[in-house]
Amino acid sequence: MKQSVTLERFEIRLSGLGGQGIITLGRVMGSGLALGHGYQVTQTQSYGPEARGGSSRCDLVVSSGKISYPKAQNLDLLVALSQEACNAYYPFLKPGGILVLETDLVRQPPTNLFLGLPFTEMATRKVGIVQAMNTIVLGAVSYLLPFVEQRVMRSSLQAALPAKIRDVNTKAFNLGHREAKKEFGEQPEIWKGKPEEREGFDI
Repeated sequence: MKQSVTLERFEIRLSGLGGQGIITLGRVMGSGLALGHGYQVTQTQSYGPEARGGSSRCDLVVSSGKISYPKAQNLDLLVALSQEACNAYYPFLKPGGILVLETDLVRQPPTNLFLGLPFTEMATRKVGIVQAMNTIVLGAVSYLLPFVEQRVMRSSLQAALPAKIRDVNTKAFNLGHREAKKEFGEQPEIWKGKPEEREGFDI
């Protein structure tokens, strides 16, 4: 597919706790950006020794051209789904970068300039499966990023899932996209007037 926006380099960090599906979220998003949208994408990940409760992180670097260095160091977007992740990775967010929080789990944000939704509560109450939380995050982030097309990312998500969980995750994705639009405002306004953010891509 033709790229909708030309990207020089755009860095995303998805972070939280083991058991929140961070690595899966990164893999699905990376696949959607590469195979669905036609970008060059690198993915790196790390997680703590515990299967659940330890730290978990997945980084994506996205570009229209070749990526000279695969690791994220100067983040355009930080998604923090735990207080620990927020505290650890907020210093890596570039000036004007966007911070997205899980508001029930990050009770002490380091700044009042953030976007937040109670992703876990939404998964439990509106989808009925807490494990769908990461797919709600995918829908919300897909709304926020001006180079992501909702239809394309949703199709990439569906292609990556077994048939038995496809419908519930599609519902979760649509919920995240819809609630982000409702709570965060019009997408162009989120990035408008922030020259630091516009260094990485042309709108």
